[in-house]
Amino acid sequence: MAGVRTSTRVIRTAQVEAPLLERMLYYLKLTREAEWRIENVLYRQGKIVGGVYVGRGQEAIGVGAALTMRAGDVTFPCHRDFSVFLIRGFSLADIMANWLGRADSPTRGRENTLHIGNVDLGIFPIISPLGATAPVACGAAMVLKRRGKGNVALVHFGEGTTSLGHVHEAMNFAAVQKLPVIFICNNNQYAYSTPVEKQYAVKSLAVRGPAYGMPGESVDGTDVLAVYGAVERANARARAGKGPTFLECVTMRMTGHSAHDAAEYVPEKLKQAWVKKDPIQRLEKLMLGKKILTRKQIEEIDRKVRQEVDAAIADAEGRPLPRGEEAIEGVYCGPECWWQKGRT
Repeated sequence: MAGVRTSTRVIRTAQVEAPLLERMLYYLKLTREAEWRIENVLYRQGKIVGGVYVGRGQEAIGVGAALTMRAGDVTFPCHRDFSVFLIRGFSLADIMANWLGRADSPTRGRENTLHIGNVDLGIFPIISPLGATAPVACGAAMVLKRRGKGNVALVHFGEGTTSLGHVHEAMNFAAVQKLPVIFICNNNQYAYSTPVEKQYAVKSLAVRGPAYGMPGESVDGTDVLAVYGAVERANARARAGKGPTFLECVTMRMTGHSAHDAAEYVPEKLKQAWVKKDPIQRLEKLMLGKKILTRKQIEEIDRKVRQEVDAAIADAEGRPLPRGEEAIEGVYCGPECWWQKGRT
């Protein structure tokens, strides 16, 4: 019977070469800066309309997971996994253009947020309602298993989503079929305004893995090295044909559910406790302590990140808005769809 495991920093720094640690820090910072601009600048300026969902405080999960992937793997990120899109090759300018509703953005101005995907990059778009992506990930994993090249599918969702039937059905199916799929639960303490103690009665969601016949592991979701190590182990198991794993990455959503939500329902004492676990500060402290980077080098990364975000926003804002008549394109499709006959 598959068991439950609790891990914190499960791999040693010496086992991760300096270039990979630097990539981790770079993507943590790029994600934080890009989302900060989206939530606190573009949205407040009225340039972004609708919901704005960010993952401040939980960036280590997306970074740690995505950096384990290899060619042929696929991922199903959620709306707080901004870093996954960047690491897998999505242009930051295209992401910004999508938030700003531009005509040549991934959704052609029909929708903002991160409901985007690119099969060539191995990224499948989010499905609303949340949780419905999990069975689709199983379908992708079936294809990967049949191809026999040792590839895996990673699917992200929140702790609130684990209460939905889609996730339970997907986990059961994946275990029975021994599918190479990794279920990554971003446990950020609140499903909108509902705290974890009012969502489920178990101490750790990791027990849901063994309940379906797969390993379950609870990992520190603010430690990018711990996440990386846990996902690497799960990937190795899946690549060897041993089936799925359920990972609970325990973190904190250091913002409201969306930009309009001040999160006043979160106790201030709890917020301050999690501020001390900030994933960026934790990795910086480790790298400074190990003399992998100097403070001056970290400041240079910060400068580079700000410049990249500046350039991406400028690029996106310079793109045209969609024409009104384009709104009906692609809604219903017959034999003369524009993507079949081409656009002039």
